[in-house]
Amino acid sequence: MDWVVALSWTLNALILLNLVLAFVIIFNERRDAGATWAWLLILFFLPIIGFIVYLFFGRHLTNKNFYNLSEDEQSYYSRQVDAQVRRIRDGEEEYDEELLNKYEQLLVMNLQSSKSLVSFYNDTRIFSEGNQKFDTMIEDIGNAQEEVNVQYYIIQRDALGRRLFDALLERAKAGVKVRLLYDAVGSKSLRQSDFNELIEHGGEVEIFFPSKLGFINFRINNRNHRKVCIIDGKIGYIGGFNVGTEYLGEVKKFGYWRDVHLRIEGDVVHHLQDRFVLDWNYANQYQNREDIFCFPVHHLKTFAPMQIVTSGPNSETEHLKNMLIKMISSARREIFIQTPYFIPDKSFMDACKMALLSGVKMNIMIPGKPDHPFVMWGSWSFLGELLEYGADVYLYDRGFLHAKTLTVDGEISTVGTTNLDARSFRLNFEINTLVFNRRIALELESLFESDTADCRKLTKELYAQRDWTIKLREGFARLLSPIL
Repeated sequence: MDWVVALSWTLNALILLNLVLAFVIIFNERRDAGATWAWLLILFFLPIIGFIVYLFFGRHLTNKNFYNLSEDEQSYYSRQVDAQVRRIRDGEEEYDEELLNKYEQLLVMNLQSSKSLVSFYNDTRIFSEGNQKFDTMIEDIGNAQEEVNVQYYIIQRDALGRRLFDALLERAKAGVKVRLLYDAVGSKSLRQSDFNELIEHGGEVEIFFPSKLGFINFRINNRNHRKVCIIDGKIGYIGGFNVGTEYLGEVKKFGYWRDVHLRIEGDVVHHLQDRFVLDWNYANQYQNREDIFCFPVHHLKTFAPMQIVTSGPNSETEHLKNMLIKMISSARREIFIQTPYFIPDKSFMDACKMALLSGVKMNIMIPGKPDHPFVMWGSWSFLGELLEYGADVYLYDRGFLHAKTLTVDGEISTVGTTNLDARSFRLNFEINTLVFNRRIALELESLFESDTADCRKLTKELYAQRDWTIKLREGFARLLSPIL
């Protein structure tokens, strides 16, 4: 009977350990009750193993001064924010403009929340197709005279990746400063040898949250999902395209790739550069903190106010989620949303429902064939709920829809890296641009409307006909939605 006693002690020890681990999760997840319950559910069904999974995928960042800003640097940013807020409320000339007045609360919230300074004179070009975007960006890189700063979540070791590396190497050989930053998880296929020649010619390469000992990465769940390029401090790129041939529509699994990226010029590029510098300095552990970056004077005359808004797990506040909710609550006529993943939290869902109940027309487009079936089931669960409130939902069938856009009333719009899910809202480092310009908003709305020709409409009747097995998967996916 000794084995019975040993087994009993072992089971009791495991139960006790599981309880201790549950309390650890409750303590660490105290910011979000939904995430807490999701992790406890995993721990209940996968004792011990579930906690090991939590160590890699569930822990929060705790550093309040994540970017190690000095008191002088923090004070400088605060003074800039305070000065702009004061000018907005005093109605100074540049700030006294129709759309800025109409959306003043949104503007001020971004300023005070994410320190997103507004720039006024900018020019923007929209890309919805990968070849056009990368052809133009690589041409701009080829014309760089001083520096090229590139940051992508995914860089593949394929034809497009090699083309980008060749363009950067050519500029480095010409004496241009080249900096390349990529995410350890998204770009896991990259090798040190890929950059040897670039580094030999003065280029610099950094990895965000690199693995320890080559394979252990406790920050695997906090991905730097940003996708930006800044050339000579004059031209910036921001949006959803990563670097890989699938983003050119050349991978059979996905087919045609529908995305959105912006090419921007003007003072807003300075603010995009500021955000790159923060990530760059963190990645190289501030070894080259005295590096000089390009911040040239711009002379554009096109009045098109913009803000660069970022969010990440280093912040207690979900800046980008709040921005999107505020945009939705500001709508009076119509909202257009394109996103590959629609797994929002309760606050976002409530904002959508209130807009619909107020008579605002809401159009949402997601992929008809997603890259992650589990995410699709979660998306359908939430979209089915909004169908009952009158939302129009479209399933894009031409290929894969990866665009992350939201427009309000043909007046303001946002484009960036943020998906409508807990991962983008709370776990990933994300970046969006907010544009106060009717031309850009109407062009994005026109793209949406043209995309409907390649869509099926998800109706209440169609949604009601889904198989019971799909309903079961939706329910399970929804339970885990806070940590997907």
